[in-house]
Amino acid sequence: MKNKKLILISVMMLIILSMALASCKPAQPPETQQPAAQQPAAQEPATQQPAAQKPATEQPAAPAEAKPLTTWYQYDQKNEDPASDERAGNQWIRETIPAFDKAFEGKWYWDNIPKAWDKLAAELTAAVIAGGDVPDIVEIGGLQVQTYLQNGVLMDLTDWMKAQPWFADLDPGAIDTCTGPDGRIYCVPTAERPFVVYVWSELYPNGFPKTPEQFMVEAERLKAEGHYAWTYFGSTQFAGNGSVRGLFSVIASFGGGYETPDGQMLLNTPENVAAITFLRETVQKGYNPDTVFAGGFIEEDSFKDSSAAAFPTGLFGYRYVNPLTAPDGTKFEKGNEQDMIDAIAAGKVVLAPMFAPEGKTPSCGLDGMSVGIPVGAPNLDAAYDFINWLMTDQDQFVKYVVSAGGGFPALISAQKHPDLQTPFYKQAADAINASKCKMAIKNMSRPDEAAETIMNAIYKLIKDDPKADIPTVLQQAQDEYNAGN
Repeated sequence: MKNKKLILISVMMLIILSMALASCKPAQPPETQQPAAQQPAAQEPATQQPAAQKPATEQPAAPAEAKPLTTWYQYDQKNEDPASDERAGNQWIRETIPAFDKAFEGKWYWDNIPKAWDKLAAELTAAVIAGGDVPDIVEIGGLQVQTYLQNGVLMDLTDWMKAQPWFADLDPGAIDTCTGPDGRIYCVPTAERPFVVYVWSELYPNGFPKTPEQFMVEAERLKAEGHYAWTYFGSTQFAGNGSVRGLFSVIASFGGGYETPDGQMLLNTPENVAAITFLRETVQKGYNPDTVFAGGFIEEDSFKDSSAAAFPTGLFGYRYVNPLTAPDGTKFEKGNEQDMIDAIAAGKVVLAPMFAPEGKTPSCGLDGMSVGIPVGAPNLDAAYDFINWLMTDQDQFVKYVVSAGGGFPALISAQKHPDLQTPFYKQAADAINASKCKMAIKNMSRPDEAAETIMNAIYKLIKDDPKADIPTVLQQAQDEYNAGN
C-alpha cells in the first residue's frame, strides 16, 4: 500500500516538474509568426466560405407574382360574333391583351371587364361614389368627361402627362376633349372623332353641296329621282345623344351652338333659329326618310341601300354602316368595317364637310376617345405603364386608332404612319381641315341633362310640332335647364 502511494506521489511530482519546465521555454521570435490574413485558405473564418455554404435564409427571393391591370371597355375579348356591332373593338382587345401580357410578363397581366357602352358611365360613377371596385383604366367618350368630373370620378393627370415624352406630340384639339373647366387634364386622348358627311358620289355627281341653298336644289332633284337627300340620327333616344351628332354639325355650320363659356345653356339665338328653320323645311319636304326619327340607329339602313344619298355621322361610323349597296348595284358585303373602306377606295363613297351659309365656315361636332384612371384605382403603376405602352409604341397605337379607336390619331406624328395613308384617312383629313370642329357640349355641368333637353326641343320643332314658334320653344328649353343650376 505504501509502495502504491509512493508511486502516485512520484508521478504527480513529475507532472508538476514538466509544467514548470514548459513555462520557462523561450517564446518564438516575432518574425516567424504569420499574420492571420496570410494563413492558408482552409483556416479562413466560416463567413468566407463559398456561397453554397451560406444559410438557406440568404437565398435570392422568388420572383413576385404578376398583378392584374383591370380595364373597363365596351369591347369583349370573348365575343367573336362577326355580326357584333363592336367586332372591330372586340378583335383589337382580343389580339392586344396577349401583346401587353408579354411586354409586362411577370409584372402585370391585362384583365378586361366588358361593359355595355350606354351603362358604363353610370356604373363607374356609382362605384367611385360608393367606394366600390373600380378599374385601373376606363375608356371614355368625349361627352362623358364632364359627367365624370361633376362626380369626382377621374384622377387629375395633368402633371403626370406633361412629364411624359409623348405629351408634346398630342394635338391641342384632342387635349381639349380631356380638359375640364378648371384647365386641368383628366384623361389621355387617343383618337379624335369629328363628324363628317358620307356621300354616295353617283348621287351627288357635282360633289356634296357647299351651301344650304345648293342642298335644297339637289334634294329636290334627288327626290324626283326616287332618293332621299340624306339621313341622320334624329331620335330622342339615348338621353338626347342626337343633339351632338349630325344635327349639331348643321347648327354649328349656321354659326349656332348650345352654351356660353361660363356653362349656361344658350339656345334662343338667330343662328339656331335659322338652322332649325332649315331643318324643319327639309323634313316637311320629305328630303329624309322617316327612319331618321325611329331610333335604334336604323337611319343607317337608308344609306346602306343607297336610298339616301348622304349621311352626316361620326368618322367612326365606317365601323357600323355595312353591308353596302351602291346606286349602280355594286355590293360591298363582307359585313364588317372593311365594306365602307372598300367603297371609299372604289370611289363609290366620298367624305365631305357639312355645307354652310355664305360667309360662314363649315363646322362639325367633335367627339373623342380617351383613357382615364378612376379615383380609387387599385394599381396606379399598372395604369401608368399601360398608357405609356399604348402611347409610345406607334405601331400599336395606330392599330388601336384604325380599329377600336375609330377616329383620327390624337398623336400628330402618327398621322404620317403608313397605315393611315389610305383614301379613307386622306379624305377624312381634307374634310376636317375644311371645317371648324368643336365639342357640342363642353362647359355645361350637367351634359346628359343638357343633351336631352336640347334634343327634345329640336325634335318637337322639326318633327312633333312643326308649327310651334321656334324662338319660344328654344327659350323654354334654355330656361328649364338654367333654372337647375
